[in-house]
Amino acid sequence: MAKTAPQSATPETLLDIRNLRIEATVYPPGEAPKAVTLVHDVSLSLKRGKVLGLIGESGAGKSTIGLSSMAYGRGGVRITGGEIMLNGHDILKAGAGGIRKLRGREVCYVAQSAAAAFNPAHKLMDQVVEASLLHGVATRAEAEKRAKALFKKLSLPNPDTIGERYPHQVSGGQLQRVMTAMALCSEPDLIVFDEPTTALDVTTQIDVLAAIKDAIRDTGVAALYITHDLAVVAQVSDEIMVLRHGRLVEWGGTRQIIKEPRQEYTNALVSVHEIEHHEQKAEGAPFLSVKNVTAAYGGGAVKVLKNVSVDILPGQTLAVVGESGSGKSTLARAITGLLPPQEGSVTFDGRPLANRLADRPKEDLRQLQMIYQMADVAMNPRQTVGTIIGRPLEFYFGIRGAERDRRVTQLLDEIEMGKGFADRYPAELSGGQKQRVCIARALAAKPKLIICDEVTSALDPLVAHGILKLLLNLQQAEKVAYLFITHDLATVRSIADSIAVMYRGEVVRYGSKSKVLTPPFDAYTDLLLSSVPEMEIGWLEKAIAGRRMESAGN
Repeated sequence: MAKTAPQSATPETLLDIRNLRIEATVYPPGEAPKAVTLVHDVSLSLKRGKVLGLIGESGAGKSTIGLSSMAYGRGGVRITGGEIMLNGHDILKAGAGGIRKLRGREVCYVAQSAAAAFNPAHKLMDQVVEASLLHGVATRAEAEKRAKALFKKLSLPNPDTIGERYPHQVSGGQLQRVMTAMALCSEPDLIVFDEPTTALDVTTQIDVLAAIKDAIRDTGVAALYITHDLAVVAQVSDEIMVLRHGRLVEWGGTRQIIKEPRQEYTNALVSVHEIEHHEQKAEGAPFLSVKNVTAAYGGGAVKVLKNVSVDILPGQTLAVVGESGSGKSTLARAITGLLPPQEGSVTFDGRPLANRLADRPKEDLRQLQMIYQMADVAMNPRQTVGTIIGRPLEFYFGIRGAERDRRVTQLLDEIEMGKGFADRYPAELSGGQKQRVCIARALAAKPKLIICDEVTSALDPLVAHGILKLLLNLQQAEKVAYLFITHDLATVRSIADSIAVMYRGEVVRYGSKSKVLTPPFDAYTDLLLSSVPEMEIGWLEKAIAGRRMESAGN
């Protein structure tokens, strides 16, 4: 297909990647190791002070290309061809010593999961200034002064003292901003942002996005911004590069890509619409009923659920929405018995559920299954897909041998993957495929209720759209009910029959989808709905201005 060719490098060009080729070695079971190409002769250039967004589905090569700007290949990935020119020098010829000097000084990296990127045993300030001290950019006093200025610029609370905290003592959104400060502290020329807001709720995401955009503008740093969220990339990028299967599909200005895509695949990405799901009328007795549940951590010292009551009807979907820390996942833990309630009760199919998971009979365990947000860590990497899906068949029904294999094949067909995937390992699957396997594993138990905890938040729009359609089709076929935990309001509109909005451990708005999404809204629900990014140039600035006007009015 025709592609938009990158422009030639100019004196203002900071990063110039030419004909990049990246490979990895895979080890198919029972076969000899073989090389696979992850990135096929991709070229790009980035000027100083500009932001290039890299978008595409899972496995497109976005993070692989981003990390190559640091001459880094993770998990055995090798850069086997091309040139990577940074500040006029080919970093692939810099040698080990030159690359060590480059990382943390000329180019820095902001990871998707800040919680996993920080050392829990060290204070934030020690980690933020580490690169500056290591590269001799500044003295300790100078580095700390710059760090505090960055904390303030990034709208972190108590900027003069927050550096004395440990990672677990700040929220996820705050930690993500501290990581941005850490990347900016050594005054690099280039920052690679790798899905920095994907795991954040919409209210936190808008603050972090605004802080990142302001920091890029004020410091003049250039950035590669990797994301699968087109509405997000439209707010921060000057240009967008669309990738698929490690190949360049299209490259152009942000407005052109969003409004006038030239390639069929790009058009499909920007045209993903919400699934039309007609809310089912509430009929009959609730299948799951949570009544006045209060739960706490720390021996009862910190109440995380406060008098929560919700119902789920057979074959219907209750969406639970709210910001990080609102109690969404904690509600799931209380229902599943992982966090026994202090007060209240949970009834399931007309019978009370034991508060503790260990006290529940196998039949209760079978009928209530869970699908987790991070499919990567929810599967044993040493087991094949067939073994992973087959385990519930053995555990709950005693099905083994040929019958087990037949049922695994049937489940793989139901999730639209097919028998050929049974012998693969999780590492050989894309993000969307891994999540489908987790869905099949839950379905293998023939449950009556599945709790879906942020199951599409880490997926690109096309894959997420496919997963949601799959879940709705399975719901109609199997008559299974869902408790769907999410911070994505588009997902809520696509899949929910009823909605519970949570804030600080309480349900602040609850009812049918049409009722909850129809004004007048309470203040928090209004904030949630107004924080959902739109694929519109300048939306972020309008949203922030609207917030400031509201704050001034109050």
